[in-house]
Amino acid sequence: MPRTTLKSPVLSVRDLHAFYGDSHVLHGVDVDVHEGEVITLLGRNGAGRSTTLKSILGLVDRRTGSIKVHGRETSLLQPYQIARCGIGYCPEERGIFGSLSCEENLLLLPDSGERPMAVEEIYALFPNLYDRRHTPGLRLSGGEQQMLALGRILRTGHRILFLDEISEGLAPVIVKALGSAVRKLREDGFTIVLVEQNLHFAAPLADRHLIMENGRIVAEVSASDLHSHDSLFREYLSV
Repeated sequence: MPRTTLKSPVLSVRDLHAFYGDSHVLHGVDVDVHEGEVITLLGRNGAGRSTTLKSILGLVDRRTGSIKVHGRETSLLQPYQIARCGIGYCPEERGIFGSLSCEENLLLLPDSGERPMAVEEIYALFPNLYDRRHTPGLRLSGGEQQMLALGRILRTGHRILFLDEISEGLAPVIVKALGSAVRKLREDGFTIVLVEQNLHFAAPLADRHLIMENGRIVAEVSASDLHSHDSLFREYLSV
């Protein structure tokens, strides 16, 4: 169910433009994300959803606009400095170290946030990882790699999570497990931005859904209004 009360924004983005070389990819994105809130960025491939996350993190060639994390302007900071502001990033490509075991991957990142999650807590969240804790990353299934990528950022202790297409291409049983994990993190007060194409996955998890098209946010739908906007979702999400 959507939150009835929200705290102050922990992330504020104003007039964000982003560029890859000469390509102008984002065109004036505005968004606020409140503490403890889960939002989704929905849209077709190429709409600008992943680029929005990367732009906030400083992972594009050039960006303009204002980006505030916990009230601090970060638009001129380097990516490693932005990460230290409390953002954990789970990229679409996962970034698992294939020669390291599952547990070594979990232990690799430093505890740089306020409340790092213990390995035992991650195993409780993802029992599959405990069973595969000594298995090299390259021998994990795609779903197990996705669980590991999410578990790894929880080790940092960061409370703002950017999760990029975590359900893509995975078996339904794994998608269900990831949804349960996101729901548990939401209950524990994490602030989460989900990039998704799978509305079925995102719908029960998020407080708000932001729809992107051509590098802009074109619509916002709250969880309570979801069922009254079927035509809108068909227009912007249908292939």
